Amino acid sequence: MTSDSTDPAGQTVLTTFECAPAACDDLLAAVTDAYEHVIAKQPGFLGAALHVNDARTRVASYATWRRREDFQAMLRTEEMQGRNREISELARGFEPVMYDVVARF
Repeated sequence: MTSDSTDPAGQTVLTTFECAPAACDDLLAAVTDAYEHVIAKQPGFLGAALHVNDARTRVASYATWRRREDFQAMLRTEEMQGRNREISELARGFEPVMYDVVARF
């Protein structure tokens, strides 16, 4: 994601999901549904993209948030906690990692 902004404020969350190739479509559907119906409607959400590797064994999510606290508040919602339980059943594992934006090009 690029921007002409020189303001480095923001929070980026990269989440990688590991899955069996046979579960990839179901995992993508669950994550897409979570973004469309819950995550994208949360305060501070700026945007996201989903990526899949060629082997269909990894899904990556790149999301941007106004502040770290906005992302953490979304995770604490009852709706998202339930969806994360569903997603964890489709994935062998997943890990969201928060990164601070230090430069944009």
